[in-house]
Amino acid sequence: MAPLRIWTRLAWVYGLLLAFGVFFIGPFVMGFLASLKANPLEWPFTLRFAQVNPKNWTAAWRLGWEGAGNPWLGGMAPGRSLAFDVAYFSPGGQEPEVLAVIPRRRPGAGMGAVFEAPYAADYVRLEGPELVEVRAATLGDQEGTVFRYRLRLIYPGEGPFLERVPLDLETPRGVVLVGATLDPTRLERRGRVASWDNVVPGLLGYVFHNYVRAFRETRSLETGESLFLRWTLNSFLLALVKVLTTLVFASMAGYALARLRFPGKQPLFLFMLFSMMVPAQVTFISNYLVLRDGIFGLSKLFGVDTLLNTYTGLVLSGLVGAGAVFIMRQFFESIPREVEEAALIDGATPVQTLFRIVLPMSTPALGALAILTFQGAWNEFFWPFVVLTSPRDIYTLPLGLLSFRNAYGQVGDWGLILAGGFFSMIPVLVLFMVFQRYFVEGPSLGALRE
Repeated sequence: MAPLRIWTRLAWVYGLLLAFGVFFIGPFVMGFLASLKANPLEWPFTLRFAQVNPKNWTAAWRLGWEGAGNPWLGGMAPGRSLAFDVAYFSPGGQEPEVLAVIPRRRPGAGMGAVFEAPYAADYVRLEGPELVEVRAATLGDQEGTVFRYRLRLIYPGEGPFLERVPLDLETPRGVVLVGATLDPTRLERRGRVASWDNVVPGLLGYVFHNYVRAFRETRSLETGESLFLRWTLNSFLLALVKVLTTLVFASMAGYALARLRFPGKQPLFLFMLFSMMVPAQVTFISNYLVLRDGIFGLSKLFGVDTLLNTYTGLVLSGLVGAGAVFIMRQFFESIPREVEEAALIDGATPVQTLFRIVLPMSTPALGALAILTFQGAWNEFFWPFVVLTSPRDIYTLPLGLLSFRNAYGQVGDWGLILAGGFFSMIPVLVLFMVFQRYFVEGPSLGALRE
């Protein structure tokens, strides 16, 4: 009975862990799937949709290759042509009249609608639909005929590269679309109109349509460069600088508080603990005024009147946090003093002991601190929102996502907002997977390695 009781307890434990995992991870998975959909607000929510259908992956790859020679991101270039098939079921067996048109639909919405872009209708010629197959079929309990048509899209002569080529097909009432080279983006007018936002998407442009739009549509009015890419690079730069300064200064300050003896050490440590209890919202006005005046006018020595709207002001105001110093101080306290005493006997100075002996043993604390610091700097919103106001090119990614909310939320384009939000999670997840082993290692393991 004892082994059975043990296995029963293990089953309960792992069952609870699995339930908690589904409960916490489930919403993120559903949100990611919604970010792939053309309409993330559809109800009821389904797990089977066009973007996860392998048939559409193959078709998007081929159409992207035929349209521009780029099977990943697609588009249509001058001199290219492609074939596009659709199949309709007619209950009465009579051939339906199919009206095909390339609409003058502006590519993009929100920020993308600001820029002038060529219309595919002005450059691409549409031939067809040409009837290529007729066969008897049954749809549900109705008997009828399936008519398969082929359309040809031709881009003759010269012209600009087209990122998108939309397509609309209209049929009489009662005729049902039963197949197409690429599933339509949406069906309108009770199924009478099948609409494609882009018939040359490429594989990534189809599956990750909203993610590609995030990079393409958010462009600078001055330079035309992708603002989303710029925001991402800005966040990477600031997070990397914050991690480096935190690791260096927190290590030195933590080691001084843990090992060195100097007047006022204990009051300084208590003051540091007190500063950790003060919310940032309490001191942000005074910090803002300090940056506005250029750190009491010292910035004027370098020809700078104010540190607002600069990365310098953002970095200087957050070189290291008291919490990081506390973490390193507590970790250094756990390292045996005998290791440092042996280094002192060999003639090492306190600085040499820190950088050559103690820090190599502190990889668990440094790794954990790097993750926490990077995550905090990457997701920081409030203070950059106060310091960085213009132009939009200097925004960090969280500030850029706020502009997404203002530009696309009003028109109900939530897919792009979801895509931007999930893209911002990727660096933190990758960093955690790389450094997660440091959470379980201890100082004794580091000492053994030395």
